[in-house]
Order: sequence, then structure tokens, then C-alpha cells
Amino acid sequence: MVSGVFGGDSRRLSLRACFPAMWTMETDHGGLLRALLAKTWAKRKTKRTAPLGAPLGRLTSFRGGTETLVRALARARGDALKTGVLVRGLAPAGDGYELALEGGGVVAADAVVLAGGAGESARVVEGLDGELASLLRGIPSAALAVVCLGYEESRLPRALDGFGFLIPRGEGPRILGVLWDSSIYPGRAPSGRALLRAMIGGAHDEGAPALDDAALLSLVRKDLALTMGLEADPVLVRIFRHPRGIPQYTVGHLDRLARAEARLERLPGVYLAGNAYRGVAINACVAEAGPLAARILSRLSPG
Repeated sequence: MVSGVFGGDSRRLSLRACFPAMWTMETDHGGLLRALLAKTWAKRKTKRTAPLGAPLGRLTSFRGGTETLVRALARARGDALKTGVLVRGLAPAGDGYELALEGGGVVAADAVVLAGGAGESARVVEGLDGELASLLRGIPSAALAVVCLGYEESRLPRALDGFGFLIPRGEGPRILGVLWDSSIYPGRAPSGRALLRAMIGGAHDEGAPALDDAALLSLVRKDLALTMGLEADPVLVRIFRHPRGIPQYTVGHLDRLARAEARLERLPGVYLAGNAYRGVAINACVAEAGPLAARILSRLSPG
């Protein structure tokens, strides 16, 4: 589960930072099994039945993929949005800040939200606070490659009815797991076809994302034949590499965050956001965005 969600090494990750609900369950009930039993009993009392440990709710997305959200936000900002521009540094200017851009441009800002990767944010604040930059660089990431494969449904060994699967370390296959995209979300593949998304790399296999396309495809197809009995030729292949991948909340992560927040108190108007800090998923970032925006507006327009 940890390798599937974080692409990480469970022996190095912080339970409280990565899975706070699990940490609370263990703390409140003295163990995960006791917590699951207690939750199951509570559900029976309210007539909400589900298998032991099964999640409630459903997975949702946009018909055109999560890029739909990003594109909509970009359209809403219009000409105010600048993309593909490197921020060289950040410096105080009056009651706000100036962002030095690549090529010599400068942007004045009343407040600055650093929402990129921790390493990129460290580079931006280096000139302001070297200790803060060092703390941010202490948040590592695990590179991943995602191999998307499309198949004729008639060539599949069986119907895909489920989420997919994760593979524990030591089982043999090198891939971390496979999402059955067209089974999870309607419209992910044309009628009569299926889309699978295999993930490979992570903290245990840092070299995998650097393999060339042919090697990655061969490796993934070999593992799909082993795990799913799927030996048919794909009708579509797309490979995506994410060198920065997934942030790793290693042991001591929450302490690093607390120290970083303490340093930020010396830089009023500078904020950290994004998936390097309090949740790697989009929903965690969205949940954090509203309260952060309220904090910024309260500072800029007190009362």
C-alpha cells in the first residue's frame, strides 16, 4: 500500500505524516485491528455495512482527466497567468516582495505562495533564509514512470472489473502496481477498448524511470503477463516520466514542517503550499488551499 501511494520505502516514511488517520486509529484504539473492529461495529449500529477495512465513498475525476481542473484555473486567470517562466529569486520590497524572473523581469507581490516542489521552493528562498532552504531540501522525492497501455477488450484474458492492484516488494514483478483506468472512470477508453496505467520506479527502484522507452515497455509487458496473464499486443502506448515524482514524508517530516513554519514567521507574506508538505494527493492540496487563501486575505485586509 505504501509503495502504491507514495512509491516509497515504508521503513523510512513517517506513519503520522503519511497516513494521519491510520496513526490516529492506532493511537486511539491501541492497534489497527482493534480500530477496524471498532469502526465496523459502529457502522453496524448505524446500518452502514461494508467489508472489514473497506473504504467508503467513490473515486471521482473529470471526464477529460485531472488536467481539466488545471486548464480551467488557467483560463480563469487570463493574462495574469505567466507560465514557463523561471523564478530566479525572491527579495523584500516595501511591505511585499519582488520576484526576479529569468530574462530580467520582475514581479511585485503583496504575498507569495510557493506551491512548487520543495526543492524548487528551496532554490527561490535561498537568498532570503538559508536555513529554510535547507529544511525544504530535506524533503526528498521518488521518481516514477507511468506506462499507459490500451488494449482491445476482446484480447484481455478476463473482464476488468475493479480498481487494479498493488504489488508488495519481494513478490517478483518490478512494477509497483496497475490502475485499470477504464474500469475506474467511464470514458477513459473508446468502446470496446481498455486502458491500463502501470507505475514503476519509486524509492526502491530509482533507476527504472531512466530506462529508455523500449526497455520500460518490455519490462511492464513482462510483469503484466506474469500478474494478469495479459500477453496481447497493446494498441496504444504512452510513457510519462516524473523525475521529481512523489514527495517522501520520511521520519521527522512533521518536525521539519514545524521548523519551516517557524522560519516563515520571519518572512511575513511568504507561504508554502503543494503536495510536499501535508498530503501528496490533489484532494489534500485542494483542502489546504481554502484555509491558506483565507489566511492571506486576512493578513492583507485585516478586519
